[in-house]
Amino acid sequence: MDDRFHGLSAADFIWPVFVRDGENETTPVDSMPGVNRVSVDLLPALARQAADLGIPEMALFPATDPALKTPNGDEALNPDNLVCRACRAIKDSGVTIRLVCDVALDPYTSHGQDGLLREGYVINDETVAVLQQQAVVQANAGCDIIAPSDMMDGRIGVIRAALDAAGHSAVDIMAYSAKYASAFYGPFRDAVGSASSLGSGDKRTYQMDPANTHEALHEVALDIAEGATSVMVKPGMPYLDIVYRVAQMATKPVYAYQVSGEYSMICAAAEAGVVERDGAMLGSLTAFKRAGAAGILTYFAPDAARVLAA
Repeated sequence: MDDRFHGLSAADFIWPVFVRDGENETTPVDSMPGVNRVSVDLLPALARQAADLGIPEMALFPATDPALKTPNGDEALNPDNLVCRACRAIKDSGVTIRLVCDVALDPYTSHGQDGLLREGYVINDETVAVLQQQAVVQANAGCDIIAPSDMMDGRIGVIRAALDAAGHSAVDIMAYSAKYASAFYGPFRDAVGSASSLGSGDKRTYQMDPANTHEALHEVALDIAEGATSVMVKPGMPYLDIVYRVAQMATKPVYAYQVSGEYSMICAAAEAGVVERDGAMLGSLTAFKRAGAAGILTYFAPDAARVLAA
């Protein structure tokens, strides 16, 4: 391993994986080179691969069949939805890896927003009531870490109470506390199929203003007070200053998400011969640790783990 990256290891990574319906199916995400949507039956092998590389956690994101999407995102509460089947398949395989599940409605809504819509606006309290049910459904399926990414107000405390009441006090909550409205999410929305649902809409009414620092610190403090086990800054590299500031004040571990647009830019630059891929990959991941991140969600996880082990 190159001494420049001595502070980085596979144990720092969470590997985001896209799940699709079907059997023995692997389909590429065109906007994310090397990333695929995989069917549930193939997930145990990926989980074993991750565990063997020393990656401790996988984050599961569903590419829901459009026919199952509704205005209220009802499929999110289906105990046999893609994410729940994925959790059970991996847990039943005996692979020792922790599973992170996204709590938000955008993979399930026909309009692509993270919450319920009324008269064109995302409504907070009614959405939170659905999110707490979604969290319990996922915990029942074997999820180890609930990760609310919706940015509704007050949802961490409500989800914590719901998990505890359902007998899941050991399930952690990784709160997307500082999630900025960003153009870097584009490839992810392609991967889960929410881009076409969202259309020309945006999420600026509930995601954070990219120019605002102090709100991030405020939101982190609120989420920790409500019971978050850890907090997250998203996107990562464009907001390293936020990662640093949050890490300086937070009393819980801080994670950063190297989002799809960041991943795809590095891949595109490497393909064009502008940068050396492994160096750019490891350099970007090291930046998160240098800023104070306790861990990194990255699509580079298996590749980075292999390079670090070489």
